[in-house]
Parts: sequence; structure tokens; C-alpha cells
Amino acid sequence: MHRIRFVAIGSSLLLCTAGLAVANPLVTTSSIQVSDVSPFASCTADNVAGQVGTNFPNSEVEPWVDVNPTNPDNVVGLWQQDRWSNGGARGLVAGVTMNGGTSWTKVVLPQVSACSGNPNFARATDPWVSFSPNGHLYAMSLSLSADLRRSAMLVSKSTDGGLTWGGPTTLIDETSDFSLNDKNSLTADPTDANFVYAVWDRSRHPGLEHPDFNALHAFSFRSDIMFARTTDGGATWEPARAIFRPKANLFTIGNQIAVLPDGTLVNVFTLFKGSGVQPSNQIFVAVIRSTDKGVTWSSPIIIDKHFVAPVADPDTGQPHRTGDILPDIAVDMTSGDVYVAWQDRRFTGRAAVALSRSTDGGRTWSTPIKASRTPSLGNLNDQAFTPSVHVADDGTVGVSYYDFRNNAAGGGTDTDHWLAHCDATEDCSSASSWDEETRVTAASFNSRLAPVARGFFLGDYVGLDNIGNTFTPLYTETRAADPANEHYAEVGP
Repeated sequence: MHRIRFVAIGSSLLLCTAGLAVANPLVTTSSIQVSDVSPFASCTADNVAGQVGTNFPNSEVEPWVDVNPTNPDNVVGLWQQDRWSNGGARGLVAGVTMNGGTSWTKVVLPQVSACSGNPNFARATDPWVSFSPNGHLYAMSLSLSADLRRSAMLVSKSTDGGLTWGGPTTLIDETSDFSLNDKNSLTADPTDANFVYAVWDRSRHPGLEHPDFNALHAFSFRSDIMFARTTDGGATWEPARAIFRPKANLFTIGNQIAVLPDGTLVNVFTLFKGSGVQPSNQIFVAVIRSTDKGVTWSSPIIIDKHFVAPVADPDTGQPHRTGDILPDIAVDMTSGDVYVAWQDRRFTGRAAVALSRSTDGGRTWSTPIKASRTPSLGNLNDQAFTPSVHVADDGTVGVSYYDFRNNAAGGGTDTDHWLAHCDATEDCSSASSWDEETRVTAASFNSRLAPVARGFFLGDYVGLDNIGNTFTPLYTETRAADPANEHYAEVGP
């Protein structure tokens, strides 16, 4: 099987302290720019000039990635294309490789926005892709009207690895000033190709896409976890329904389902309690479980408190919009261990990556440890943010994140992407096992060139998958010659 290899540019940091376990080094291959010029440059269907907000042409942000389990040379990423300042993008675009990353084809996800053939929605956001074990690929979009009052969840399917797509299925479509369907994810069941699960939150509040922490706490409302599934490989979808309907002043965000080797579903999310009057520690990372493929669900199981960590520019103090309230989840499909990572300030008072492990299917969780390896600098250059977690085939656990450690005075805000890892032979619930990281970016980039959407915006999340024992991050870089582009790399032994 052909796998592309490049000149190694990664750097590895090892601790050689006596008695301390030292992870095996990983190497980053050259980062490849996957995205290109915007396919929507000539589109007039969405009337950009007539919309409220600032559009950032030729910007690509917030990628997700998945690898075809039937053909590891087939990797697909999906991202926002031409981001808006006040929510959404002009459409979603996929990058598809059929030769292990040597070349990439850009494919517009059809009929999710006006520029992709759906006049009902001016914008699309929150891209997600997931392969079934039979190689069929599913994509999910949050599609929005120009005034953000109408929100819909759309799911599309490809049977040729992402090169062509059928028209989307609508899971929910609502118009309201006081509710929003938001922050979706999609999981194809790796144990049964008939099942695919979609989950999102339906928040009852003034219609703001991805409301920030202060906006959420300014109102008394609740947020339901919404769920839909197909049991026949996407031919039909069951009606969307709430699987967690909390009382007033409770809400969730960042729902994402992982499937365990025995078919159990574990849905992770951030749970907020209160309307802003209560202390700030009323925020938690939590899960709910299903042992019958989503028919019934448990009550919430608290992993730990979530000390939300907004990110500020180390030079200017301006906000960087990050994944500060979105946890990520991964499963070791051999052992069944579950890992959850999130952005947290408990360790240094600034953003770092917290990680917790469950060895009993999500029922109980280890004390969170700091998984990011950003050096403690005593200033805003040591913020680590927007984490993603994944487990390679050999059980190695990887956590990716951005940070500012290489930021120098003057110019822009120097930013890099990193991957820390814990070997399968080590106890990954122990901070001492996270003793090495690998630089993913070939050179620092200036994140102040990113689109501005309530802060400099690379995306609420990044993609991280694996091919065998090699991790495959898909992340955003910003360069002077181009507002923002998606980059793919391989990080492995």
C-alpha cells in the first residue's frame, strides 16, 4: 500500500530524567496545503453585499478529517469556506485524496448553502465527516439563513470516498428568534455500517450562532441534546429527538458521540449550570451513555469541573476564538479505554489541555492531567488551545493543539500546531507519561491574519485521525499571501 513520505521537519522534546518513562519519538512529515482558492469567488446566489457582517473571501477554517477504513489512502477533510464575522461561511468544501496525500481534489459539498445549490440557506458551518466500516462517507452541515434565524441540520452521503455526493437529508429545520440548532457532530458506527449517529444542541436563547460564554449566561434558558440516527446506512433517518432535556438554566454544548468496541455509545459535552449568578465553577465536562445504539440514554455522568480558559493575544490582548468550551473524545478500539480532552485553566491559570481517561466504558473517570507540553513561560505565550484527541492502532494516544511559545516581539502573533503523545505501554492517565511532543507546523504562522469572528478565528476545532500508527492532523494556518488554509500532515514513528 502506497503511503506518501516527506522530508522530516518535526522536532521532538524528550525528558531524560532518571526514573521517568520516556515516550518513543514521533516525526512530522512536511505539512501539505490542502485547500486552495475559493470556489465561490464568482457566486452571486448569496448576495454577499446585502448581508450583515464581514465576509473573509478565500479563508478556510475549522476542519474535520477522517480516514477510509477500507482504503487508508483515501483521506477526506471538510472545512468552512469563506468565513463570515457573525456566523457561518459561504459553504463547505471537502479535500479528498485517493493516493495517501500526494494530491488532493477539492469538492464543494452540494446543497448545503446558496453557493452550493440550496437557496434556502445563505450560510453553512460546523463541518463534520465520518466513514462507515464499509467505506461509505457521511458529512454533516449546520445550514443557516443570512439573518441566522433559520437553522437546519443536513446530512449527506458519498459512496466513492468523497468525490461525489448525494443531496442532503434534513434532520431538523427551524426558524426562530429564540432557539438555535448548533454545534453538531456525526459518528458512523465502526461496529455496524447500518448505523450513523448525529447529535447537536438546541439552545433556547436569542439567535446567535455559537454564543460565547457571556452571551449564554446573560439569559435564563435551557438547551436540549438533540439526536438522530439511521439504521439502514443512510437510506432513512429517524426523527430528531431530545436525549437530554435539562431544566431551565442548564445547557450543553459540544456534543460528540464515540462508539466503544462493544457498541456502547458515549456522548461527551460541556454542561453549564446556572444563569450567571452562581459561581463560575458550575461548568462541567460530562457524558451520557447508551447500550442500545441510542434508543435509551443514561443520566449525565460528570467527568470533572471545566475551568473555561479563553485565549488572549499575547501581544495585543485581543481575543482569539478557540475551542474553549468544546471537549473532544477518542476510543482505544482494542482496550476500550475512552479519552476526553478539553481546554482548561486549572494548571497554570491560562489555557492548557486537560485529559481524563475511563477504563470502564465511561462510567468513572480519572483525575484530569495536563497533556499539553507547552513550556511554562509565565505569560500569555504559554497558552495551549483547541485540543483534539485520538488513539492510533497501536494504542498510542495523541493530543493536538495550537500555542504561542515561539511568538517573538514585533510583527504578528507567531503560532504553531503541536502533537503530544503517550505510548500504549504507559499509563496515559498519568501526567508523567506525556513527556514528549512533536511540532506539526514547518514554520510559525501569524494567527492575527485569521478571519475575525468574535476573535481571531482558526476554528472551534481541528481534525485528528490516524493511518495505522501514524497520526493525521488537519489544521488551519494563516499566511500573509492567503487569509487561511487547511494543512495536512502525518506524525508517526
